[in-house]
Amino acid sequence: MRLGRRAVLGGIAAGGLAGCARVLGHGVLTSSDTHPIGYPTVEGVRRFGELLYSATGGRLDLRIYAGGQLGNERDTLEITSFGGIDFNRVNLAPLNSIEPLTIVAALPFIFSDTAHMRRVVDGPVGDAILASLEPHGLVGLCFYDSGARSFYNTRRPIHRPEDMRGLKLRVPGSDLYIAMVRSLGADAVPMPLDEVYQSLAQGVIDGAENNWPSFENGRHFEVARFYSLTRHLLAPEVFVMSKVKYDALPPADRRAVRLAAKQSVPYMRRLWDAQVEKSRAIVLASGVAVNEVDPAPFAERMTAMWDASLTTPRQRELVERILAQREVAR
Repeated sequence: MRLGRRAVLGGIAAGGLAGCARVLGHGVLTSSDTHPIGYPTVEGVRRFGELLYSATGGRLDLRIYAGGQLGNERDTLEITSFGGIDFNRVNLAPLNSIEPLTIVAALPFIFSDTAHMRRVVDGPVGDAILASLEPHGLVGLCFYDSGARSFYNTRRPIHRPEDMRGLKLRVPGSDLYIAMVRSLGADAVPMPLDEVYQSLAQGVIDGAENNWPSFENGRHFEVARFYSLTRHLLAPEVFVMSKVKYDALPPADRRAVRLAAKQSVPYMRRLWDAQVEKSRAIVLASGVAVNEVDPAPFAERMTAMWDASLTTPRQRELVERILAQREVAR
């Protein structure tokens, strides 16, 4: 049975905001995810919980509230920052308005492919982005995959930016995404993910953009029958912990949390890669018109948006380091 959000949060607050006494004893930590049970990010966090339980001899356990039970990512991030939720798996988009460095990894076409993205987020650049979250009440633990995002719609295939003119496209609530879609000539409509299917079916929006698993899991392919592989974004997901709760842990448990998070990443990526292939096969079998796209004309339109988004020297430094890693031999 799906609990009401207020009831769930009330229970978490009653048990969780007692803080140190509960965390240091035998108790259950909480984690939020907007994706459903079985989705790779949820299962990655589940693996984290198993590793943490083992490392602490069962003192630290994890309960996952998946499927958006606790609310959308923007709301749950705020709750996490003041300690009402212990852990949270979120997209970069809601973090963009909180911490400027997160914008760097969310820039369209900054990553050449999945291997490039993984090299970056597993290294010093990724560590710098995770560390930047601490002043905002969040401890960045690791990055999970979010795949290559492409555009889908109910009206026509997209081959070039001109084909996007006049389309109303859903985006996450992020200035970066809004600017990206507008740069391509379409109308950006900020909207929670759980409203997309109905909005597509009712014609409130013409389309959206996302990866293969989200396109398939959300059943968006049932109403949006054109999927154009622009692969404009390879922005990773982020797994964070409330700094209030992290600081209440003894040093050994903090180390256990960080190690378990890092160890959960390869497991999540194996699930992700398998899910991408599964979702792709389901979508293709349904008869959706899928077309490849030359990304160059789309990337060219991002120049002004990049300049407007990069407002600090630190951001620009990280961008240069990311671009330099495109040349690293595989």
